[in-house]
Amino acid sequence: MNMPTSIAPEAGHRFLEKQHRHLICGEWVEPASGRRFDVQDPATGEIIAQAPDGDATDIDRAVAAARKAHEMAAWRGLTSDARARILWRYAELLEAHADELAWLEVRNNGMPLAFAQWAIGASAAWLRHYAGLTGNIIGQNASGAVSGGGNSMHAYTVRQPVGVAGLILPWNGPIGSFVIKVAPALAAGCCLVVKPAENTPLTALRLGELALEAGVPAGVLNIVNGPGTVVGAALADHPGVDKISFTGSTEVGRRIVAASAGNLKRVTLELGGKSPCIILDDADMDRAIPGAAMAIFANSGQVCFAGSRLFVQRRCFDKVVSGIADIIKALKVGSGLDPDTAIGPLISARQRERVQSYIDNGRAQGAEILAGGGVPDRGGYFLEPTLFANVRADMRIVREEIFGPVLVATPFDTLDEVARAANDTRYGLGAGIFTSNVNNAHRLADRIEAGNVWVNCYGVMHPTMPFGGFKESGWGREMGMEGMNAFLETKSVYVQLHA
Repeated sequence: MNMPTSIAPEAGHRFLEKQHRHLICGEWVEPASGRRFDVQDPATGEIIAQAPDGDATDIDRAVAAARKAHEMAAWRGLTSDARARILWRYAELLEAHADELAWLEVRNNGMPLAFAQWAIGASAAWLRHYAGLTGNIIGQNASGAVSGGGNSMHAYTVRQPVGVAGLILPWNGPIGSFVIKVAPALAAGCCLVVKPAENTPLTALRLGELALEAGVPAGVLNIVNGPGTVVGAALADHPGVDKISFTGSTEVGRRIVAASAGNLKRVTLELGGKSPCIILDDADMDRAIPGAAMAIFANSGQVCFAGSRLFVQRRCFDKVVSGIADIIKALKVGSGLDPDTAIGPLISARQRERVQSYIDNGRAQGAEILAGGGVPDRGGYFLEPTLFANVRADMRIVREEIFGPVLVATPFDTLDEVARAANDTRYGLGAGIFTSNVNNAHRLADRIEAGNVWVNCYGVMHPTMPFGGFKESGWGREMGMEGMNAFLETKSVYVQLHA
């Protein structure tokens, strides 16, 4: 997927020039308010498009379309093979438009081009995976267990789609988060209302166009843009929605739960993290040092499971932090369209100010900056990757999710000590362990309270493996069979048979 860095794919230019609308019942419709909001390129601050500014009226229309499609069985009534073919075609279209989608993702989100290309390839794989699972939505026959004592009973279970699902997306990985939610929900037979993040609405709209081209029926996939406080809240509160899947901050996740309580919606939450990355002194340092660095600095640290707390066994602490400091100095900060860029911009001026405030607070509390910490002298919302040492467990930079390229490093001596420190957080999303001792790897993996543990790697994801968090990092799981099960209900049926 190589492309020129000085010009955009022609299709990308054409898409940006459109007057964008909501997708409701298979049609592109104007927002009820008639309003639009500006969409920026975070690498320049330039306004690159305008998106429809939705409200509760638009959510009402989208939910009604999804409810009608569900009741008419426009999607769940298809055979599993038919749904699988459409999902497979959808994957093919993502790959066919990969250059355009990657360019749009970089322009709207700022991530490095290679990161966007990986997300598109992974998304196509996720769609194919769930296409293959559509035929696995089967129940069980329990007649032999239920019958007895002269009674003859036919007893069985069926798995059915939960109904209308509202999917609320984050801004840090727009394409990947769209497909991680949409693919299993469609495989399960649900009808959907998708609410993209207001910072990054563009690729969701393009993915909506491709869904229609793939053959997804009208009303099955609806997309409404607008602020989370308005559109997201209306979706979570709507009595016509049966399920909410939300990815974002823990604080907003709590509000989603409260808003969903009216009709006791099923809720999946993928929330914040303050994930530990642990390096033992027997680790392969050629793997561990760059692995720990990119566990936090990938996508400018704007990753929910970023390894933002580094724990290094004391004997090799100086070597590790020196090596990461050298990596920071070598990382190119710049436009994501430059293939040499490793660190793109933060998503917005507001986000950069937030991350800077944490860096300033760390300094004020006595932490030592070993590398980075500055703002490059250029346009856009850039910030240097930053490494702190001499930190204490009570510091804000150690305890709170920063969601930026900020790493805090702490030495430790024993496995017991690091296990306690790793778990000393209200989050539990990810963890990394670098060691050549397989026993220590398994011991630590067992003790760490996190939904995902990576050994001698970080951030690997596969559609067969469930993803989610412990504690305040969320409810439920995405991906894997668990990801599809979250969009299904189980019904028990008893039929009394007469002789």
